[in-house]
Amino acid sequence: MPIIRMLVGLLVLFSMGLFLGSVSCVECAHAAEKKPGEELAFGPGPVLGGCGGAYFLASSGELVIDVYKRDLNHSPSFKTELRAILVGPDRQVIQEVFIPDDGKPTKGPGPLHSARLTAKVKRKGLYGLNITVSQDRYGSHIAWGFRTNCPRYCIETARGHRDRRHQEPIELYDADTAGNICFIPRAGKLKIEAWRLPKQVKELEVFDADGKSLAKMKVDSDGYATHTFSPKVPRDGRPWRLYLPAQNGSVEIDGLTRWDKGDAYPDMAIWSNDINSLFPLAEFRWLLSPYREKVYARADSKGDCEFTVFNNTQRKATVRLSLEFPDGDWPVELRDDALVLRGGERRAVKLFYRAPHKGETRSVHLRVTPDAHRDFTTYSTLTVSSKRPAESSTLKTPILLRPYESEDEAFGNHPRYPLAAQPYFDLKNRPFMRVSADKLAMLRDGVWVETNLAKAVKSWTPAQRDWKFDGSSSKVAFDRDNNVYVLSSSRDDGALLQSSDGGRTFTGYVLPQGIQGGCQYDIEQFSGHNTPDGPPPVLRCFVLKRDPSLMWRRLCRLELFVPEKDTTGRISWGKPILLSEKCLGFSFHSGIPSSIVSRGGRVHVTWAEATDPKKKVPGAPAYVATYDKKTKTLSKPVLVAHGPPANDVHNSPSITMDSRGYLHVLAGTHGQPFPYARSLKPNDSAGGWTKAVTLGKDLRQTYIGLVCTPNDSLHAAFRLWGRNEEPFPLSIHARLAYQCKPVDGEWGPAKKLVVAAFSEYSVFYHRLTIDRRGRLFLSYRYWSTHWFYRNDRFHDERRLLMSGDGGETWRFVKEDDFR
Repeated sequence: MPIIRMLVGLLVLFSMGLFLGSVSCVECAHAAEKKPGEELAFGPGPVLGGCGGAYFLASSGELVIDVYKRDLNHSPSFKTELRAILVGPDRQVIQEVFIPDDGKPTKGPGPLHSARLTAKVKRKGLYGLNITVSQDRYGSHIAWGFRTNCPRYCIETARGHRDRRHQEPIELYDADTAGNICFIPRAGKLKIEAWRLPKQVKELEVFDADGKSLAKMKVDSDGYATHTFSPKVPRDGRPWRLYLPAQNGSVEIDGLTRWDKGDAYPDMAIWSNDINSLFPLAEFRWLLSPYREKVYARADSKGDCEFTVFNNTQRKATVRLSLEFPDGDWPVELRDDALVLRGGERRAVKLFYRAPHKGETRSVHLRVTPDAHRDFTTYSTLTVSSKRPAESSTLKTPILLRPYESEDEAFGNHPRYPLAAQPYFDLKNRPFMRVSADKLAMLRDGVWVETNLAKAVKSWTPAQRDWKFDGSSSKVAFDRDNNVYVLSSSRDDGALLQSSDGGRTFTGYVLPQGIQGGCQYDIEQFSGHNTPDGPPPVLRCFVLKRDPSLMWRRLCRLELFVPEKDTTGRISWGKPILLSEKCLGFSFHSGIPSSIVSRGGRVHVTWAEATDPKKKVPGAPAYVATYDKKTKTLSKPVLVAHGPPANDVHNSPSITMDSRGYLHVLAGTHGQPFPYARSLKPNDSAGGWTKAVTLGKDLRQTYIGLVCTPNDSLHAAFRLWGRNEEPFPLSIHARLAYQCKPVDGEWGPAKKLVVAAFSEYSVFYHRLTIDRRGRLFLSYRYWSTHWFYRNDRFHDERRLLMSGDGGETWRFVKEDDFR
């Protein structure tokens, strides 16, 4: 095999000329320090900072990748353990290794450690190397590297997310070696910037794929160089090459490491140090998904499994499909051997199979190859087993998510119901899900159907000609007459959509126009003991002012609308009721807390407010106010708790009520225990509140989901941080967790339900709902901070857990649970 110079590691501050030792590893092994005199299998190359990974278009034979890292030891308190995961074309984890922190107690670069990952490649496909580091999601405290015998590879620089514009600067640290950054240039204006260049570097140069010089970039006395290419400079789809006389510095390239609207491949920093190693990864990312499916079926039964072919280019593409049987033929039929797709089009392809005999398991590979690049080819895998896993009425919690493994595969859970949203239940306990901005799914006569809201709205008040259906809340609400309600928005305008025929058709009622810009809407949904007599109340929140010095602080106008029906059954709005002009806003992407509950003509609303940053307060104040529909008066807002820290929009409170009418509020927090308070009088926010108490000591909670069951127990779901605990003893990690408070009892301990697949930042986009029988439903979708992992996942559906015993036990929802 050819020797490829591929080293992504940091020999920072040193000109070493070392022969770095490779360490053979077994799965989940820890690497060892190199021994003096040991030689690497492959030669040295450029050195980089930052995290991410690489992809290898590997042909049959042995794939070898040497990975290593050096701790920079900026701070001895950081324990940076590198985790390297090698996956196959179907994203089956082949090998996982860890390279530990060097344990060096002082500042400065430590010794180099290395490990080896290998794979026996039986058929050509796209392999991936995923690199993450404990306590270092940006890769700024270590340098990691790899070398490989595979001649075709792409590097993807991909750190953890930041709460600002996504950028992935390429960091280079080898001042003694010349090298290249090879990339596909974007169309249009393109700017390259480089800084932190060594003093000996006077000029950088850019070449096209044929070696023609396109520009020379002069380096100033501060080590900075830049050049902007006009849109007139020819681009033929082939790579350019930025040549650096010394590979030390930071580089930003428009369309590669930072993106603007209209860029063909945003958020993908895909490049190489070798122009000949590149292949069109961005063009054919997500070409075939899911990467693998495992189906449990009755022996000898017939079935089918759907895959999606996606054209990520902006032009028409023809792709070829074929089947390969790794363990001998068995009855599988592919009815489409070629597809022609428009740019950006996705198309479903089904494999029809007969399940193997009792107790047997069979696999088949579905290969996909684009006509335009026949050298690029990969595959997904379908496995069908008649050995169904043992049935269990409950799950063993917590569920430990594993990289590149779905819950379907791990637990044999293959739901046929929608997974795009959380369920809400009408008065007949029929489930509804807002699966997209313009679609509402419901179970009707035992079959899931979808209503296209754009077609289902038969009339608007006032009349609308161009409603965009571009967003709004995913909540679904019901009144005493079992009418169905959802919110919709078009740009900044909001509307309440009402259906009196079970969600088949709707009438749209547009809210009176408010201030334009950044509007959010919320609706009262069922949380256990509240069902409005008529149309549900609606909240509108829009930003008045943002604080440039405090990212999460903003001042918002919060308005309440209490719709009424006239004698003809049509809805009228009346004037908005001002609640606050200091509201922090809503944090609804996770937890989706309840802002409103009502009973007997009284509407109770909770919200958090911004405070003066110069004044020390214990947290964001959570207020509750009540609007009386009979007297048309609003009570004075009551402060019930503080959710730390102050001035943080994450801290949306949640309100519910019990069967007796007592109000219960959890104040939102960002990584601290939720404070809890209860009203002293039923259905009355002005009659006093219990002193706020937290749900427990040292609970790092965020994103409230809160409901109340028929026995008046309270149930909360939230993200809970863990630190220095298994399975990530060196770092923080996220858990989806749950707590219960029995009626007249104390809050119980937090119960971990789901554990993140990676350390560092994660969210679960969880939503806790309750049906009319008091069963708990918890929908979640795992999201990791690591761009490399997220960029690889085209299919990323929700999962739905339920508890029928008040949170004691949990399991995945089955189709029969909705009937």
